[in-house]
Amino acid sequence: MDPLGLSLALLALFVGFGFMVGVFFGFFGMGGSFLVTPALLILGYDASVAIGSSMAFVFGTAVIATLKHHDVGQVDYKLGAVMFVGIAVGIEVGRRFVFVLNELGQAEAVVGAAYVVLLAAIGLLFTRSALNGDDDPGDAPADDDIPEVAKTIKSYRIPPMVTLADGSEASLWTISGVGGGVGIVSGFLGVGGGFIRMPAIYYLIGVPLGAAVGTSLFGALMSGGVGAFTYGLSGVIDLGVVTALLTGSALGARIGSASTAYVDEEDVTIYFGIMLLLASLAVAAGELATWLDMPVLNTVSFVLLVGSAVSVTAIILYYSAVAVRDSSTDISAAASHGD
Repeated sequence: MDPLGLSLALLALFVGFGFMVGVFFGFFGMGGSFLVTPALLILGYDASVAIGSSMAFVFGTAVIATLKHHDVGQVDYKLGAVMFVGIAVGIEVGRRFVFVLNELGQAEAVVGAAYVVLLAAIGLLFTRSALNGDDDPGDAPADDDIPEVAKTIKSYRIPPMVTLADGSEASLWTISGVGGGVGIVSGFLGVGGGFIRMPAIYYLIGVPLGAAVGTSLFGALMSGGVGAFTYGLSGVIDLGVVTALLTGSALGARIGSASTAYVDEEDVTIYFGIMLLLASLAVAAGELATWLDMPVLNTVSFVLLVGSAVSVTAIILYYSAVAVRDSSTDISAAASHGD
């Protein structure tokens, strides 16, 4: 009997994929849950099952990652709670849209096309910022440093105002708008939305970067929980897939979080951007495979998607290993001089 209702090959695949997504979550604070839905679509899962299972996985992984950031005081729970209403409403809007499209037989095509555009846009943003050395979510400015665009938005004081954890204030309308927009993306695409939510919290609400990362993960916990609950009521979550993914991500999130102590995000941000661009091409190839009736493109799509994730994970682990080795060498050298 197959464990969790999966063949051994699929079980190993999902555990491995979950590990990689966990590394991204722990290291970048936003991570790779947006790769899960495309992977499930490429493997032939129904769009609603792929999205529902992804949402359940997001919830479990976000719990692990949020606890890590809670330990260092990087979660603004008040902001996250205020965003919750917008996120919940947005997820329900996105979910209803998916089921309408499913009834029309267009869900997979529309969701796939949305992924192509979104992954390409975010990938270009990361790659461009890394090449130009601009400030982006992968940079590490001072804790009280926020972008100029955020300062401009915060200068328009439209009541009611909400006091944030750092003592500054932001309009409830801005917070609700960010929450609602991210919620729609989460419910429609089956993602935690961190690759949109974290930059939005940083650039639009004006929260310092460290708190933006932690609060974004708390938002993923909430959006994943709401999404998993609503999709679960419809009976479209594959618990076998979710369990396998979470098994891998539990270890990956810990390793990713630990790697931040050794690896400068600037060293790998460009690779993360390239991975998103390749993922966009992977989803596009998968869509073309259906439209052109060319199964070989499904293979190309899957290789691009998994291969890009494996490559970035390997780079993070390599940089970590080198940093740990160099640190050990320095300690040994200092000890020898001390003798």
